[in-house]
Amino acid sequence: MTHSSRSNGLVLGAATVATGLIAGAFYVFACAVMPALGRSDDRVYVQVMRDINEVIQNPVFFLSFLGAPLLTAVAAWQARGRAHRRWVWAALAASVLAFLVTVVFNVPLNDDLASDGDPGALREEFEDPWVAWNVVRAVLLTVAMGLLVKATGSRATRTD
Repeated sequence: MTHSSRSNGLVLGAATVATGLIAGAFYVFACAVMPALGRSDDRVYVQVMRDINEVIQNPVFFLSFLGAPLLTAVAAWQARGRAHRRWVWAALAASVLAFLVTVVFNVPLNDDLASDGDPGALREEFEDPWVAWNVVRAVLLTVAMGLLVKATGSRATRTD
């Protein structure tokens, strides 16, 4: 195994791990956090979501959140001409779509929730669309992770 091949494998592995971490975070929101918050009254719901939106903006989260598509892009570039490239490029497409869903839908909803107003009205505008878009990005990143795992396995059994 060449140094280049080893570093390519490390990048692909890091992309897979970062994607899995973010997919898992969004999955936990879909399966546990949002259903639990759904049981709360409006004031508690809005305050907890505001708190989550504030504390999630930290270097550890951003390292994975931004690292997943960036590492996948590097892995896609490194895979050019290789048999496993289609899996990595498909994973990159899913990862970029999930990033766009976050930026175009979830973040603006988070920003709107941070504004002053009646907690009931804020929740009414926020909850259903945010939950739906979170599921979309969780599914996209789960697909991306599966594709990266497939690429890793395809890379391991390559004949090139």
